[in-house]
Amino acid sequence: MITGVNDFDFFLGTWTVVNRRLVKPLTGSDEWDEFPATSTCHTVFDGAGNFDEISFPTKGFTGMTLRLFAPETGQWSIYWANSRTGLLQPPVHGGFDDGVGLFYGDDEHDGRPVRVRYTWATGDSPRWDQAFSIDGEQTWETNWIMEFSRA
Repeated sequence: MITGVNDFDFFLGTWTVVNRRLVKPLTGSDEWDEFPATSTCHTVFDGAGNFDEISFPTKGFTGMTLRLFAPETGQWSIYWANSRTGLLQPPVHGGFDDGVGLFYGDDEHDGRPVRVRYTWATGDSPRWDQAFSIDGEQTWETNWIMEFSRA
């Protein structure tokens, strides 16, 4: 995996976001909810970290992401929180290879342990998705997709 301190430079600035979120993850449902958002990302630590805040106006909440690069491991840690809970969620860890970032961690969904994967596709129109696995990473269910365009 080729990763570095400035991996998220592509994401700095303000974005218009189209979200698609699975209404009932891990139930076999294929019903998706689509909604808009606006996100602004700033660098910290001379590129070794960044922070973004995202507003979901039709959902009535905001979220924030903190990304930190650890030079000793060469990996990023990504933390998420939102205004509905006010809690920092467990991080995912990983890095980039050929413009694709993969980040993994452990969490829970509706009281059930899940393995979490974030996938980032870089470029002029970045894309992020979140997927859950409940079978030891044998299968993944994508449950949230964000497509970004410059505001």
